[in-house]
Amino acid sequence: MKVAVMGAGAVGCYFGALLAKAGHEVVLIGRPAHVDAIRSDGLLLERASGPERIKLGASTAAASVAGAGLVLVCVKSGDTEAVGWQMAPHLAPEAMIVSLQNGVGNAQRLAAQLRRPVFPAAVYVAASMAGAGHVRHHGRGELVIGTAPRGEELAALLREAGIPAELTGDVDAVLWAKLVLNCAYNALSAITHQPYGALLAVEGTQVLIRNVLKECEAVAAACGINLPAGQAEEVLAAGQSMAGQLSSTAQDLIRGRPTEIDHLNGYVVRLAAERGIAVPVNQALTTIVKILEARPHA
Repeated sequence: MKVAVMGAGAVGCYFGALLAKAGHEVVLIGRPAHVDAIRSDGLLLERASGPERIKLGASTAAASVAGAGLVLVCVKSGDTEAVGWQMAPHLAPEAMIVSLQNGVGNAQRLAAQLRRPVFPAAVYVAASMAGAGHVRHHGRGELVIGTAPRGEELAALLREAGIPAELTGDVDAVLWAKLVLNCAYNALSAITHQPYGALLAVEGTQVLIRNVLKECEAVAAACGINLPAGQAEEVLAAGQSMAGQLSSTAQDLIRGRPTEIDHLNGYVVRLAAERGIAVPVNQALTTIVKILEARPHA
């Protein structure tokens, strides 16, 4: 199958690499420097088992989704509508489209733009771009996908490529659980430039994370979302399982790029304000990231 990855950052490159290794025709759509490096030398995938070079396609053009039977959308949440508009004229009628994005509601926004179904998926992978054409995997790598027509076909294709994938009938709760995980670590990692394991090693961090989670759980409940019991313990354990991960928000700040904070802690802050719920910790984290984001860069 031809697979197009729209947004060739760490997540897109990691899953694209596994699909290419499984024999699919993969094209990564991303920034020029990244594309040039992949065209020249292939994609360097660095995992615990060692580094390997993977030959696959790379392009800067949204039109490269043409003919793809599977399209993985991995762009930042703020780019969802723009990317949908760019892809729409080129998508094959039978293409399965999957949103592998942070935050809640991206699949619905993309589906409204494209006027066709989009699979929502929660992504649990620790990965980072170590340079142009170089993705580094730090841990995990599973997907939880909302049930829909052709869902079993999609899950089977991913599993055959070594990507753990499961279907869920309550994808909203799963996406909220992933949002809560991001709210716990992304801003803290960005503010301190520290990976998750280093954060958790500092006295007081777990208390701070539990306070973030209590606020998120109150907002989720007000929105009719039932988060699983023991969420705090799961979030803390997840941080340990991805100890070497520097959050995507931290990576954006380091590169001088806009972050997704408005779709993470900022999203919780907006929902809380609409419902009269106080979320001072999430508010503080959002504001500090925005201050750092607004700094001039050399």
